[in-house]
Amino acid sequence: MQPTPDITGLLEAALQTARNTGLTAKAVRKEPKANGGRAAALIRIGRGTQQKEYAVEVKRGLRPATLGTALHQIERFGQPGLLVADYITPPMAGRLREHGVPFLDAAGNAYLEQPGIFVWVVGNRPAAPAVPPALGRAFQPTGLQVVFALLCNPAAVNQPYRELGAMAGVAHGTVGWVMPELQREGFIAGLEGGRGMRRLFKRDRLAAQWTDAYARLLRPRMLLGAYYVTNDATWRDWPIRQHGALWGGEAAGALLTDYLRPGELTLYADKVPAVLAARNKFLANPEPGHTLRVEVRRRFWQFTVPDVRTDVTPPLLVYADLLATGEARCMDTARMVYDTHVHRLVAQD
Repeated sequence: MQPTPDITGLLEAALQTARNTGLTAKAVRKEPKANGGRAAALIRIGRGTQQKEYAVEVKRGLRPATLGTALHQIERFGQPGLLVADYITPPMAGRLREHGVPFLDAAGNAYLEQPGIFVWVVGNRPAAPAVPPALGRAFQPTGLQVVFALLCNPAAVNQPYRELGAMAGVAHGTVGWVMPELQREGFIAGLEGGRGMRRLFKRDRLAAQWTDAYARLLRPRMLLGAYYVTNDATWRDWPIRQHGALWGGEAAGALLTDYLRPGELTLYADKVPAVLAARNKFLANPEPGHTLRVEVRRRFWQFTVPDVRTDVTPPLLVYADLLATGEARCMDTARMVYDTHVHRLVAQD
């Protein structure tokens, strides 16, 4: 699959930003296979004989909630990576520099640091407001629910549409327009001699696109309520399964890795668990001693994932929620969840 014209144009604009600083910059290869996934391009930047190659991740409409996804994707390339965007704000530029991630944008901002070269340009604004990429229906909210079900259960690609719809919590008609789109994008294809059998392909890229779109489009719609509990709440002892709830976000990350101390608790349920809320004195507003935030989000899937704790959401969702916080320690935990649980689902081609 060739890069779409808008990505090609964005990449060329970013390369021109590098050239405007007096460097040479050119695309060497389109969509090279990097160690941990497929980059948008391989580019070469430098001056004279001092040249360096970068695997490129392209993001349009970059936001704080989607920055973590981009950073992890670049990290997984296993070779020097560079972020290309239509516009990178000064705060995001600062965060990228803190992480040591070079970037170029179409507005003229840049950060490059390599032998004999240092470029730091921020504050240029785009001629028009940066907008998120135009996405097909598979990456709209209900379509994202179908993609989530497929990524968590790759064999479900061969399920009848009605059964897949039940797993995803959507009408089977929604599945009917998501599947052909995923086929057109090369994420689903039939197996040769497979008598109609299908398979998911490029799962790593599909998971990256899902994580990005989830943070922007689906996650904000799932919030049922936000509350506050005592700062020393013994949340690990809450009988959440008895109340139809699962841990997500930071709490789930803590349970899966034993690394993170949650600064916020996230529960997924069909509705706010009233009895659990009453027993643990959920307050609508923070008060002295009650400043630990609890978010209750709507469960949008109807399946379980084998070999994972029964009190947490599917690991792909834990990973996505942690990245969406933008917090460094949550992003570290997200990498652990990815390496331990998500990678085995998406690593196959």
